[in-house]
Formats: sequence, structure tokens, C-alpha cells
Amino acid sequence: MPIPLTRGVVALALWAASFAPVLAQVTPPVSTPADTTHKFENPTAAPSGAAKPWYKGKLVKATIVPAVLITYGALHVNNRGFYTNEQANRDIHKLFPTYRTRLDDILIFAPYAELGLVTLAGVESRNDRLNTLLVILKSEAIMVATTFSVKYLVKEERPDKSNNYSFPSGHTAQAFLAASIVHTEFRDQSQWYGIGAYTIATSVAALRMINTKHWQSDVVAGAGFGILSAHLGYLTHRNRWGRKPNLPKGMSFSPTWQTGYTPTGSLAGVPGLRFTWQPK
Repeated sequence: MPIPLTRGVVALALWAASFAPVLAQVTPPVSTPADTTHKFENPTAAPSGAAKPWYKGKLVKATIVPAVLITYGALHVNNRGFYTNEQANRDIHKLFPTYRTRLDDILIFAPYAELGLVTLAGVESRNDRLNTLLVILKSEAIMVATTFSVKYLVKEERPDKSNNYSFPSGHTAQAFLAASIVHTEFRDQSQWYGIGAYTIATSVAALRMINTKHWQSDVVAGAGFGILSAHLGYLTHRNRWGRKPNLPKGMSFSPTWQTGYTPTGSLAGVPGLRFTWQPK
């Protein structure tokens, strides 16, 4: 009996060994740790550097509201449109039949007064004072050029028949330009600065109609020209004056004044520029 048992065990061992080469070729799965290094770089798997659609560009955002206002005004020039200038003028003077004021001549610059007071109060603006001034000058030049060019081209008669330069309203354009500057400079601090400035600008537009100086189409288009001029002033302001250049570390420039004797023996000074560079 012992012999058959031994032979059975050996046969069983040999039969199991025949599967060893096959088992040796099967590699158990190895778990790979998840790569979290670039976890948040592109979570939506969007192609990097993809260009934005044209309708999401800065130029479209800056011009869509002014374009709507100017288009409305242009469609209602010379008593045209679904709500004519005569109808609007009649409705306005039902509410203010005899009221007249010169307050609109003063309020056109009130948003700039707000800009100065808020700045002096220490509220941080979007740009420094020099660059804000440059944007204002550029925007004013754009507003004056466009507004008065259109006035001379359209030659619409004013409601009080004083002249033929009614469309668009220069007072309204000026007020809304200044309000747009205030809104852009302080909107990161509080929206109420812009709301106050636009409220003043809207008051100017209303007073121009109450004073029978402009039609409703004039003030709506004037608001569009003012806002557009401010937006173009910012969009074209590429050079930031008054800011220190980003020089490499260890590099600097400084003015110098060197004195010496001229060939005639007199003492003279010469301005210069010193360049220093200490590589690190």
C-alpha cells in the first residue's frame, strides 16, 4: 500500500508542474497611483489657447449698448419712428409745461467732480491718476469729433428752433462719457459710484428735453456717443505711462550730472545717464 500512495503523489505533483510555465506568464495587475499633478490645469478638457467667439470679444461688449442707443436715435430723427419726437415732446411738456433751468449746463461735469472727490477720499481706482487723465483726454477727443461731425451732417432743427444742430445732444454725450469713466474706474470697489454718475447723466438728458433744447432721439443717441467714446478710450489705451519698466534683477538706470572744464578753461556741467548691471 505505501508504494501506490507514493506513486500517486508523484504523479499528482508532475501533473501540477505541467501548468507552471503557463502560470508564470500571467502577470497580476499592478495598480498605478493616480496622477494628481495636473489635476486642475484643464478640468474641462478644452483645447488650450482656443480663441473666443467674436461675439464674446471686448469690442462687441464695449459697443453693443452704445450701438443700440445710437440706432434708436437715428431711427427717430426728423420725427420718424414708432414713438416720434413730437409725441415725446408733447408728453414731456404735459408734465413740465413751464419749468426751465440752466442746471443741465452745470451737471454735465458733475460725474468728473465725483471722480475727483472719490479719488481724494482714498478709494483705489482702476488706473493711476496719470493714466486716468490720459483716458479722459482721449475719450473727450473722440466724443467731440464724432458728436459734432454728426451734428453738421444731420442738421436737425432744435425743438426751440434756435439752430439746426440738435442731433445728437452734446450735453448728454458729455455727461454719459464722464459717468462711464467713473463706472469703469470704481466698479471693482462699488457699483454705487457708477449708479450715482449715471443718475446724474440721465438727469442731464431729461433736462435737455424739458428745456426744449433737444428731442428724445437726440439725448438717446447722445448717451450712446458718450458711452462709446469712453469705451474706445479704454480699448485704445495700450501704453501705460508713468509706470516703472520691468527690468531684469540687478539692472538699473539713473540720471547723472558730470562737471568738467571746457577747452577754454570754464567749468561746465553735462547731463548723462548711468547704466548699472549686477548679474546674480
